[in-house]
Amino acid sequence: MKIVSAEEMRAIDRTTSERWGVPSLTLMENAGAAVAEYVLSHHASAERIVVFCGKGNNGGDGFVAGRRLHEQGKKVQVVLLANPADLRGDAAVMFGKLPDAAVVVHSSEELKRDLMRPALHGDLYLDAVLGTGFKPPVSGLYAEAIAAMNASQIPVIAVDIPSGANADAMAEQSRTIARADAIVTFTAPRPAHVFSSLTSGATFVAGIGSPEEAIVSALQLNVITARDIASLVGPRPAESNKGSYGHVLVVGGSLGKSGSVAMAGMSALRAGGGLSTVATPKSVLETVAGFHPELMTEPLPETDAGTISTSARDRIEELAKGKSVIAIGPGISRHPQTSELVRNLVAKLELPMVVDADGLNAFEGRADELNGKDRTLAITPHPGEMARLAGLSIAEVQKDRLGVARRFAREHKLIVVLKGHRTLVVRPDGEAWVNTTGNPGMATGGTGDILTGMVAGMIAQHRKDAFAAVVAAVHLHGLAGNVMRESVGEHSMVATDLLRGLPQAFRRTQNAAKEKLVCWGA
Repeated sequence: MKIVSAEEMRAIDRTTSERWGVPSLTLMENAGAAVAEYVLSHHASAERIVVFCGKGNNGGDGFVAGRRLHEQGKKVQVVLLANPADLRGDAAVMFGKLPDAAVVVHSSEELKRDLMRPALHGDLYLDAVLGTGFKPPVSGLYAEAIAAMNASQIPVIAVDIPSGANADAMAEQSRTIARADAIVTFTAPRPAHVFSSLTSGATFVAGIGSPEEAIVSALQLNVITARDIASLVGPRPAESNKGSYGHVLVVGGSLGKSGSVAMAGMSALRAGGGLSTVATPKSVLETVAGFHPELMTEPLPETDAGTISTSARDRIEELAKGKSVIAIGPGISRHPQTSELVRNLVAKLELPMVVDADGLNAFEGRADELNGKDRTLAITPHPGEMARLAGLSIAEVQKDRLGVARRFAREHKLIVVLKGHRTLVVRPDGEAWVNTTGNPGMATGGTGDILTGMVAGMIAQHRKDAFAAVVAAVHLHGLAGNVMRESVGEHSMVATDLLRGLPQAFRRTQNAAKEKLVCWGA
């Protein structure tokens, strides 16, 4: 789903009316109706609802939501934080359609009076004070209203965006912002909906009448949703066989690090790959083979340190024949011979490839040798590995994650999966997709190896759309972590828990793709 700037959102609304003939009043009516529908479906027990409204179009959305909820039998109190005479355009029209008079507040002093307490008593608050067109900071009466909502124990649903937030921000925000237990926004998210922690709950995106052709953006930025990957996780044809879903070759492992390559090999299968072969040093093959009976294994020549030797090159090239994709790096070590082998394989093998962990560290200071031109090459670095590849500090990477990932993807013509909070998946042309699944419990050894195998497994199944396969793997990986958080918590989660969570992650994705509202964070 495309992410658009606040200015682009205004242009989308304008174009929808001017080119496609959808009146702006209809867009506002649909927006308010979507908020009301959300309240009725997710907060059905809330009987008394207080709607805080500003004088702009965000307030207009609130007027509609209040009217719609009133029509459904809810006790609604609209609190207008402005003089009704100051309302203009569509907001003024919608204010005139309210069934009951709003409580009008002209000043901070009025908001604090004891006489206001009955009006502010409710089971649910709707925040329709300031929308995505607002530029911080907020002050005066609106700031007092935000403070009142934040001080209460009543759940708050933000209409479009929490009041006071900068919609175009791509980082956390510390200014005066209304708290939100959920957000209902419209048409397409703005950057802050994805990059800022604006809500403790879910963000929902409702279509309100803009056709897909009207939703254009120069940001080259998207958020991954279940709908985006639904076609890759749907039911399989009845005539399927294991050959239908590809054969993954995983190259890695070393003495003391056999678990990494075993997890990568197994996660390729859990992601749906038809076959998975792990090629690893012969001294650790028994350990890898014992990890799971579904894994096939191949022994490789090794160094005295128990890592894969350069003499394994011919054998690996032979094994690669007929495979759908190769994943290289998990547990492979930084032994000089092994690093040389990795560079040689990446340069020579033409089949789709996923490179991770010490496979990436083999290119420290030699990133010019990583090139995905005319083939599928995906790398999955964490910030430290990205820093070594790009010749930057970790702090520099973290300060500009999107810019660093985009530059590297464009310069090296490959897919970059920059892991971390809001993992980024970037195409060779620089277009980026932001992942919202996952949690801090996944900050444990081995989860990256699980992702490597999943990426390879998804590419094996969907070779004609490899980038979409990578996007799907990243989303499902984080979702599996969310599934397991519910049973084991964040503190006790280990990497192999994700393998147990993947089946439910697939089911949840399939179900979410059918929902009327697109959402994340649920």
